[in-house]
Amino acid sequence: MRSALYMSVMVGIRCNDRIRVFYRRLRKQGKSTKVVLVACMRKLLTILNAMIRDHVPWQPQSVNT
Repeated sequence: MRSALYMSVMVGIRCNDRIRVFYRRLRKQGKSTKVVLVACMRKLLTILNAMIRDHVPWQPQSVNT
């Protein structure tokens, strides 16, 4: 499970606006890379759990900055 989340987050940092913004914000705060990756994995799990709970398919959306 951890390796699947890790690879998903690595792709998410490059391709998903929500994960990318979250990653950059934490890195800018001075957090270490491993800590930030684990936080992104947790955020991804939270997003996926909410999608399952609400029976909503994945819909790419950009983040309002």
